[in-house]
Amino acid sequence: MPHIRKADITDASDLAKLQERTFRDTFEASNTPEDLDLHCKAHYGEDIQRRELSDPGVEVLVCEHDGELVAFVQLRTEKPPACVSAQRPVEIQRFYVAKDWHGKGLAQDLMTLAIERAEQRGADQIWLGVWEHNPRAIAFYRKWGFSDVGDHIFPLGTDPQRDIVMTRQARR
Repeated sequence: MPHIRKADITDASDLAKLQERTFRDTFEASNTPEDLDLHCKAHYGEDIQRRELSDPGVEVLVCEHDGELVAFVQLRTEKPPACVSAQRPVEIQRFYVAKDWHGKGLAQDLMTLAIERAEQRGADQIWLGVWEHNPRAIAFYRKWGFSDVGDHIFPLGTDPQRDIVMTRQARR
């Protein structure tokens, strides 16, 4: 059975590989290889993950099964877009489950812990951006009480894409 734990610096290499694999699996059918390559090179290398895991404003939870990372969520506390009106917002910056693990309950377990950790970090509101052409993710977030509050541009390589910004109140 998979277990969820806080990632640490020793996870940087495996986390970088999982992040790139899940991002490509999710978006490669709808985007050019060039834009995917540019995005992945800019966001998912081992050194990048090492820096993010060392950042006190970032927290990553990973789901591990038999020594392999199969899902993760990345929380961060940075300034949100103007459409997020909160005093202490926490962003779910990345949330991915390896496709072999879809439908097995990991996403629910991971979201439960992500919300708990955001609240423990003092969040009054939790927010995220989700690609407007990702109906499965949008439906999942709505089931968790997230609602649309605006949008922002997500640069995927050279392609400026529209993300829907969604928020939910923390249970504090």
